[in-house]
Amino acid sequence: MLYIHIPYCHHKCTYCAFYSVARGRNVEEYVAALCLELAGRRCDHPLRTVYIGGGTPTVLTIRQLERIVDTIRANYDLSQLEEATIEANPENLTPQYLEGLAAMRFFNRLSIGIQSFDDGELKMLNRVHDSRQACDAIRNAAAAGFDNLSVDLIMGLPRPHSVGLQLSLDRLSSLLPLGAVKHLSCYELTVEQGTMLDRQLKTGRLSMPEDDEVTEQYAALQEWCRANGFEQYEVSNFCRPGWHSRHNSRYWNRTPYTGVGAAAHSFDGTRRRWNVADAARYIDGANAGKIPFEEETLTRADACNEYIMTALRTAKGIERQMLASLAPQGSEAALSKGLARFVGAGLLIESGTHYTTTPEGLLQADGIAASLFV
Repeated sequence: MLYIHIPYCHHKCTYCAFYSVARGRNVEEYVAALCLELAGRRCDHPLRTVYIGGGTPTVLTIRQLERIVDTIRANYDLSQLEEATIEANPENLTPQYLEGLAAMRFFNRLSIGIQSFDDGELKMLNRVHDSRQACDAIRNAAAAGFDNLSVDLIMGLPRPHSVGLQLSLDRLSSLLPLGAVKHLSCYELTVEQGTMLDRQLKTGRLSMPEDDEVTEQYAALQEWCRANGFEQYEVSNFCRPGWHSRHNSRYWNRTPYTGVGAAAHSFDGTRRRWNVADAARYIDGANAGKIPFEEETLTRADACNEYIMTALRTAKGIERQMLASLAPQGSEAALSKGLARFVGAGLLIESGTHYTTTPEGLLQADGIAASLFV
């Protein structure tokens, strides 16, 4: 698994807490630094997935993306590559840009950050595109030959400008006959400290919806997915049968991965490391042959808790054998007791090999996980 972080955006969305910066003068230098790190961290193991995220990767020119892709091809074994994803914003997906992406013959999946098909909601979120561009992006991508599109939406948007999730789902329905949309990610809006949204809520300009309203939106989302042939395989992720995100699914299975770029994280199965979250320092470090990073070695408790948290959010659930291999010595009895309690409460289902959530349990997956932490 290879993840590449592009931190640049046209400007910051109100809710965003990821490391990102407005597109500046050092983009070319950043791409060169990425290529240095990619070459320096080459490995002999075949890559199965590549994911270029951000930020907004499609603020890069086609030439800049070609340089990154050429470096990947020169340094990594792609003989078993299953999935190569690039995140994109609708305003960038013009027919000309998509023609350039297709000509690389590398990306077979686009993840389009639409967030909403309502112009009022998009303005509130400080998105660059409008609803027309969102629809055009999907049509343009399908026309360019991309048949594996993932759409990102957000539910639980603040008042008074939110119209609710249903309008966006209806607009998406009208685009399904194109056949290209195979995946839907729909996340509940979370308020991160220090974001523009956080400040707007504290000053009373906006207010968050009640929990019951968000629960109703989530139920409507699940019903829409069932009616349109999308399977739920994680709390926030739905797909046509067989079109799940292979890259993200491997994160949830604790597969080791390499992260390249400013603020990118890596994981080798035991240690987690993350590059400096500063594009200028990252560039200087790459040029000097020593990119600043921090790292931590996970304890068995850390690894066990991370697995419980991610596994309970998936349709597959907790694998008993995996849990047993990660559980710290002496924690087995408490874990068994806790799992049995949630089975008895009708929130988990126990099989011979797994613990999976019931529909009601899925709504409480994070809370269940936290109570099971060792």
